[in-house]
Amino acid sequence: MPPSRSLFGIVSLAIMGVLLFMMFNTSGRGAKVNLEQFVTYAKNAQLEEGSVVIHSNSVVARTSMTTPDGRPPGPIYVPFNSATRDNTVKTVAEVTKNKYKAEEDSLAPTLLMFLGLPLLMIMLVWFLISRGLRSAGGAGGVLGNFGKSRHRTLNKEMTGVTFSDVAGIDEAKDEVQEIIEFLKNPKKFTKLGGRIPRGVLLVGEPGCGKTLLAKAIAGEADVPFFSISGSDFVEMFVGVGASRVRDLFKQAKDSAPCIIFLDEIDAVGRRRGSGFSSGGHDEREQTLNAILVEMDGFAPADGVIVIAATNRADVLDPALVRPGRFDRQVVVPLPDLKGRLEILRVHAKKVKLADDVDLEKVARGTATFSGADLAAIINEAAIGATMANKDAIEHTDLEEARDKIKFGRSKRSRIREKDENRLVAYHEAGHAVLQVLLKDCDPLHKVTIIPRGNFGGATFSLPAKDRTGYAQRWLSATIRMACGGRLAEERVSGDVTSGAQQDILQVTNIARAMVMEWGMSPRLGFVRYAPIDSKESFLGERDFSNETARLIDEEVRRIVDEAYADARRMLDEHWPQVEAVAEALLKYETLSAEEVERLMRGETISKPSASDQIRAEERRRNLQQVVEQLDKSQTELPPGASAATA
Repeated sequence: MPPSRSLFGIVSLAIMGVLLFMMFNTSGRGAKVNLEQFVTYAKNAQLEEGSVVIHSNSVVARTSMTTPDGRPPGPIYVPFNSATRDNTVKTVAEVTKNKYKAEEDSLAPTLLMFLGLPLLMIMLVWFLISRGLRSAGGAGGVLGNFGKSRHRTLNKEMTGVTFSDVAGIDEAKDEVQEIIEFLKNPKKFTKLGGRIPRGVLLVGEPGCGKTLLAKAIAGEADVPFFSISGSDFVEMFVGVGASRVRDLFKQAKDSAPCIIFLDEIDAVGRRRGSGFSSGGHDEREQTLNAILVEMDGFAPADGVIVIAATNRADVLDPALVRPGRFDRQVVVPLPDLKGRLEILRVHAKKVKLADDVDLEKVARGTATFSGADLAAIINEAAIGATMANKDAIEHTDLEEARDKIKFGRSKRSRIREKDENRLVAYHEAGHAVLQVLLKDCDPLHKVTIIPRGNFGGATFSLPAKDRTGYAQRWLSATIRMACGGRLAEERVSGDVTSGAQQDILQVTNIARAMVMEWGMSPRLGFVRYAPIDSKESFLGERDFSNETARLIDEEVRRIVDEAYADARRMLDEHWPQVEAVAEALLKYETLSAEEVERLMRGETISKPSASDQIRAEERRRNLQQVVEQLDKSQTELPPGASAATA
């Protein structure tokens, strides 16, 4: 504690102690008696000799023995005022034969009590408030703290992430590695007249590794790294965001060369002049204006590189993403097959894998998965293997983890009615048979009727390649495959259920995108009718007429009806194969693509049924419990004894 604070505390405690002593140890402390009782004590010789003292407002004495009224020995006092003072003093002088002392009370204790205590309280309140203001806002006080930047300063030791931990986005790594070279050797690039980039915008879907890439930059660069989120600029007070921007860039300029990382910049960098405003200056726009000026204004921040990340680059203000501010836009895409394999290998280094693990097969079966999804697969597989008391992660654990992340946790304990289970089996069999028959569909991987998440069953595909676009043949085949579940249910039961809800949603979304976004309708032509996401409005807008809207609805309905009719025809022609697959699903619950194809060729499959697997699992658990009990009893035996003799 600083010396001034400790001295103030000691003085405060001393004053409080003196005041308390005065309050409880005054001259009038003792038993209060009236003048007649005092006279009686004096006549009975019950007062100590020389103990009678006359003060300014009382007579104090001490009794030497127990009084007739039972009062024990101790001090007594007789109060008086200015009107009774003369009579009281005269009486005391007569009964004590003038053997008393007269003392005048000092005014200091009274002044100290009535003036010192309020003064002490004021000083304490002032001390607490001033200390709070200093600690909260420094020289600017508590209000000045709002304008201070809330960034974190990182260095390469604090992140623990380097470029070796980033996989699957090689092009993005190459671009940001150039930034590291700029910072390490700026003369190498400026000798030809070039200048260091002022800003790099990382754009990509959630989970693709934008923040991880920024951490790797902080881990590789030997310069200060200021990290802050876009939401940290926004407060309820007007002008706070702009003040924090200025404070951040001021500290960055003092530490140049350095890097500023703005995560989720779309929180403050949205397009100006749109959206709802209640009048006056919008706080978000003021913050954005401050960023624009600091990055490229009259006094640009030389030596300060701004790296920002967002997954909504389409809503950013054009003045923010122009060259000179964000000179580069680095796209961080979803990883392809090679990238997914590299990401899986990076995360697999931290766990123990069994010999049967095929990471390439897992990578092929995780199309459209982000880097965060792939990391979650490895983690979920490790958790599942641990719960099953395995020594290493097996390939089945990775398959289960992938299915769990995509569709949800399997619900093997859920018991369905026999009729409901039969409908689910035929539903999934309809999907699986059509997926095998339609050559333009993704190859079938497996089909199951084990409930997962909100799904009663699932049919899994294994894409042969990554898609950067969607062909019309593939889209049409996918729609027909999705119609197979409802058609199989309808034929086997004569009724329809709500189990095709997700299939209907998928079919509708694909058909509407074909018409409105991808120009795959002959009647509507090579025109986009879908709304643009970057438009910000509270009122729905459309850029086409009512007649065009009617044509869009008709074309969407035509695509779906044609697919539904083709799927019905194919299932009618191959209904025996559907029955075979459905009955096998009722028996085995899960079938691989090879087993489905064998059933469709009229062959049979032989493997333990679902009930056999459950009984085998129960036997394994019982055996494991017996072994654990034997091991426990072996450890509890006395030395020299054995479990057999016991």
